[in-house]
Amino acid sequence: MGRDDHGVQRPRERPGGMSAMSMPSGAMAVAMRCAGCGYTAPADEPYPFRCPRGGTDDVDHVMTAAIDPLHVRFPAGDDPNPFVRYSPLSYAHAFARAHGFSDSDYSALVHELDREVERVDGRGFRVTPLGRSQELSDAAGFGGRGGIFIKDETGNVSGSHKGRHLMGLLIHLSVVEQVDLAPGGRRELAIASCGNAALAAGVLAHAAEWPLLVFVPPEAPPSVVARLRALEANVVVCPRDQAIAGDPTYHRLQAAVRNGAIPFTCQGSSNGLTIDGGKTLGYEMITELLHTATRLDRVFIQVGGGALASAVVQAFQDAVHLGVLPRLPRIHTVQTERVHPLSRAYDRLMRRLLVHALPSGGRELAAGEEERANTMLAHAGTPPVAEQLAYAASHRHEFMWPWEEEPHSIASGILDDETYDWLAVVRGMVSSGGYPVLVSEELLAEANTLAARATGIHADETGTAGFAGLLALRRRGQVRADERVAVLFTGMRR
Repeated sequence: MGRDDHGVQRPRERPGGMSAMSMPSGAMAVAMRCAGCGYTAPADEPYPFRCPRGGTDDVDHVMTAAIDPLHVRFPAGDDPNPFVRYSPLSYAHAFARAHGFSDSDYSALVHELDREVERVDGRGFRVTPLGRSQELSDAAGFGGRGGIFIKDETGNVSGSHKGRHLMGLLIHLSVVEQVDLAPGGRRELAIASCGNAALAAGVLAHAAEWPLLVFVPPEAPPSVVARLRALEANVVVCPRDQAIAGDPTYHRLQAAVRNGAIPFTCQGSSNGLTIDGGKTLGYEMITELLHTATRLDRVFIQVGGGALASAVVQAFQDAVHLGVLPRLPRIHTVQTERVHPLSRAYDRLMRRLLVHALPSGGRELAAGEEERANTMLAHAGTPPVAEQLAYAASHRHEFMWPWEEEPHSIASGILDDETYDWLAVVRGMVSSGGYPVLVSEELLAEANTLAARATGIHADETGTAGFAGLLALRRRGQVRADERVAVLFTGMRR
């Protein structure tokens, strides 16, 4: 890929060979399917980002990558690039194979894109570490058998996990170009962000020579805006209109998409493929757990728009479906006390579940959150619970709507007015025995200081918010000293 090219050169020949198990002719090992209504994108649809029924009703139409466990095994390869190592689990790979690519063709495309990313950012995509931190475990009072495992994303492309979501999408767009399914040539990419997601989008779009439109709020950090402009992004400032609920940058993004832009975004509701790329983070955690014969009891994940939590939850669910893990760890989402649309949605759904899905008819409403979650876990696979989850999927605005007040927090990266990928995350909590945790500004600051001092990892307050949630439950006695728990440090301090 040179500066005069617009993508990796299309291979002249497409030799056979499959990393997935043998597939019937015309079948795809991974399909894009709407979690709300079941619509499945056809194999020749180049942009299966959103369900075509989205916006026509109150169903939570979110496209997700559905893996066929009969034709896919969990990868055991050791390629340092996660998009090559876990390619058999990705939709982009399945789409490429369905349109004539061999595995070597696909790997060559990914590696070539990655070299361009490294040229721009100084680093490409590599598997990031997961390991037990003795110092942080000691600081939080864990015993020898238990402890805290940290997934460190501060060394990732552009200094956070956000590039993982977007690289998966960029790979798919590159495949679409090479198989001549991009009608009208390159369309402008668009994203709403003033932080890590925007920076990652700027790096990737510049590396691939793709035009990028970035919608930012007036309070966007000047250093971020300057970097975006240096990466040749078109930055548009979007003041908040008090008469219109929700994030103004998100509204402008949606308008741009309606006008033909490609949603190059970290909201799965706008582009389901962004979750597919993010799942590589969860797959890496699973590979390390298998390698070390470690079983996690809980995972704490900071949540704003919900893409990270949705990706990690779905990666662990894939591992269970593929038979490499016996069960999910308890999933705990972490939001601030000031802004917590996901926790609000979970509470509303939990009340419905306890009243309508359990034989007791809601007697557990007065119980503590751990007891309620355990009760729900015991009934998670039953038809009444499935019926109530289906109700939530078809009545989105009874559970999720924009936060009424303008959000403020030192954890600025998790202040989304809505948790766009809420339902997949709530389903993950219900089916794992987890639940949301709300944290104060004081605990966010304390957790960040403690994490940096104990580990030497200099993440920002957003990046260590999951650890703040762990501290909250540990101090309430809801996490035992012998449990093995994981947190993700997701963004470097800038």
